[in-house]
Amino acid sequence: MGKYFDVEFDEDFIRELKDTLAYMVNPVTIDVFIDDPSRCETCEDAYKLMKTIADASPVRQGKNMIELRVFSKSRPEDLEEFKRQNVERVPTVAMLGGVIRYTGTPAGEEVRGLIETIMRISENESGLESETKKSLASLKGAVHIEVVVTPSCPYCPYAALLANMFAYEAWKQGNPKVIADTVEAYENMDIAEKYGVMSVPAIALNGVMSFIGVPYEEDFINYVAAASEGKIEELVLKTEGEASGL
Repeated sequence: MGKYFDVEFDEDFIRELKDTLAYMVNPVTIDVFIDDPSRCETCEDAYKLMKTIADASPVRQGKNMIELRVFSKSRPEDLEEFKRQNVERVPTVAMLGGVIRYTGTPAGEEVRGLIETIMRISENESGLESETKKSLASLKGAVHIEVVVTPSCPYCPYAALLANMFAYEAWKQGNPKVIADTVEAYENMDIAEKYGVMSVPAIALNGVMSFIGVPYEEDFINYVAAASEGKIEELVLKTEGEASGL
């Protein structure tokens, strides 16, 4: 799978990364879930990528502002954390105790969305509209957002960032009903095939394919609210019917 993305960064990229992360306000913890390389061919690349990002973060009070924690399936003492964050696949990169996660390596174009996610969490601001924030605070049921992406897709980071901020804002307001899961298609082809993904980004809500492309925030919150109420399939069918003129 390594041929699909590159985790080797040149000096210009590292410099730009350091310049961006220099503005971090609060520390951010990132968990990387891996396995032995003999059982996971992309785990080493995922760790290498996240270690590069963490090392580029500013050092304050003797510590990097990005704290990297690594858990391995090959270490029995780490299995409890896999269970606690409900991580079943490796590699997985997670934040906020699994509320935001990348299933697969967030390489290629996805690095941009990942860095922006880190910065917004560090700055304690999702950037979402006030009405969206209110809706997320009042969600009743759980919503699992799956954003299927590929490393070469230039629009995918925007979809992933939107999903991440929905999950972050709900968590921030004490209502962690949303899980944002950015799924790398090449490393998780069964998920892409399950949804019949032909183009990316593709977004599923609670197992129902809901968007192809990057949704508008106001549309996305309506769909997330519907998913929370168990009505996402009904809304998708209605929208598809209206689009076809039925």
